Amino acid sequence: MNSTPAANGLAMLPLCVFVVIFFGGGLYHYFQGTEYAFYQIKAPVAVLPAMVVGVLLARGALEDRIHPFLKGVADINIATMCMVFLLAGAFSQVTSAIGGVDATVTMGLKLLPAPFLLPGLFLVSAFVATAMGTSMGTVAAIAPVAVGIADSTELGVSLCVGAVVGGAMFGDNLSMISDTTIAATRTQGCDMRDKLLFNFRIALPAALITIALLLSLGQGRETVHSDVESPWLVLPYIVVLGLAVSGVNVLAVLMSGIVFSTALGIVLGDYSLSTAGDDAYRGFEGMIEIMVLSMFIGGLSRMMTEGGGKTWLTAVARKIFSHGGQLTGRSAELGIAMLVSVCNLFTANNTVAILASGEVARNLSEEADIDPRRSASLLDIFSCVVQGTIPWGAQILLAGSIAGVSPLDIASAVHYVWILAVVALLAIATGFPKIRKKIPTV
Repeated sequence: MNSTPAANGLAMLPLCVFVVIFFGGGLYHYFQGTEYAFYQIKAPVAVLPAMVVGVLLARGALEDRIHPFLKGVADINIATMCMVFLLAGAFSQVTSAIGGVDATVTMGLKLLPAPFLLPGLFLVSAFVATAMGTSMGTVAAIAPVAVGIADSTELGVSLCVGAVVGGAMFGDNLSMISDTTIAATRTQGCDMRDKLLFNFRIALPAALITIALLLSLGQGRETVHSDVESPWLVLPYIVVLGLAVSGVNVLAVLMSGIVFSTALGIVLGDYSLSTAGDDAYRGFEGMIEIMVLSMFIGGLSRMMTEGGGKTWLTAVARKIFSHGGQLTGRSAELGIAMLVSVCNLFTANNTVAILASGEVARNLSEEADIDPRRSASLLDIFSCVVQGTIPWGAQILLAGSIAGVSPLDIASAVHYVWILAVVALLAIATGFPKIRKKIPTV
């Protein structure tokens, strides 16, 4: 479709249906006292009624109404995203199976001197999350260690676990195999390497301030003593990070990581090719939900776009954030930040929020001449901020469950995301960091 469809607010109804079902179902289960209330209704299932509404709102023969959805599913960005999800899941599972996660956590914590336990928990969590590409997996791996540290020192449990969640969000935000990074870069049309290097300039000051704050909040009296089975098991993460930063294609990076982890497991232990195959498939299985959701959201987004919904939403955002009818870079960036934040607030899923708001964010950034690396970073950063502060988010719910404390206590102790919000808003206000304009990679 060459021409821009006429603005039609009704075309946004499918997205509203999805949010009502997903968020409304979460509220219902929350008041029923259900554990992980906002994760009882699977997001891909919540999209199905929205798809039906989208078909009913479209005009023409039934086949013509369905075609936009199928074209959205077959979009090259969605296809690439799905492939990256699958390979990232396989790499994470294989590397974890050979002992890479345990070796990384143990090595990091063993090297920490007593006064640096809190900052150390943050840094170890950050590295693991960057390497694994999942904040949830990082919290699950390191939060029990944080609870043990809190029990053996004078540090509070919420403080220790909050440092872990903060580090996990920092690493997830900067990981090239994180689903949020994948979604943000594909929707904005920029390379992962470029986005990560740009994103790092905003996240690093927030991380340094967080480390200084954690250092001042408390000092433990004991170090963690544990033997590292094999420090070589940390290598797959380092190899993948090095290849990613050097600009190698992400699919090639992940395939290389899987092969390297498999070979390392065979050389250092009793790992085998057949076991690696099983683990890789389990990694695929772990990514099926987010892959199906990406396909469905891609199709739904195309339906709303061709129906004029995205044109209407862009016009509304332009009207709200423009000054005297002119959409400036700063106002557009603030609009992008607020758009993804609101989406994340209601969906409690940062990837879903990025996918839902990505196209409108790209429209705003193109109109205001915002670099795609900047818009992708803002999407990822503010979805990270909201996900790390809402008590009904999966990361905080998991951390609270492991620590046996209220999610509200954990949310208030995740200092990094609060500091990141302030730093990111200052970056919008000042235009930091200054970068050369680069032609986006589509």
